[in-house]
Amino acid sequence: MELESLYQQIILDHYKRKVGYGIDHGGYPSHQYNPTCGDEINLQVLLSADGNTIESIEWEGTGCSISQASASMLAAESKGMTLAEFETFAGGFREAMRSRGEIVLDEEEYGDLASLSGVSKFVARVKCAMLAWVAAEDSVTLTRGSLN
Repeated sequence: MELESLYQQIILDHYKRKVGYGIDHGGYPSHQYNPTCGDEINLQVLLSADGNTIESIEWEGTGCSISQASASMLAAESKGMTLAEFETFAGGFREAMRSRGEIVLDEEEYGDLASLSGVSKFVARVKCAMLAWVAAEDSVTLTRGSLN
């Protein structure tokens, strides 16, 4: 199986079996909308009692397979990260998405998210892949603000 075909299958798997789908807990969700294609997401990051570790990411949304798979992968890969680790992780993902195909995400570091590396070649689709990430960063800001 070609790598590109494998990556497409990983994206479809996350689109069909969404990790973290459903907002069940009280928290500080961020609502994000991509007017270009109609993708929409409500996402909240639930932090540990000390406010420093991601316990889980919960989300609901509609949109293309890329936006939905990216949210699912984000929920799966970021669980247990400290906020400092997440900031670095999100920065690397954003850099790869903006690289127009020049930066390929490392599978060992980014897991299934590496399957989205090819999206960066399609500028219109980068917003789809980034939607959940923008919501996650916003939710962390809202949550941390409530802890202070």
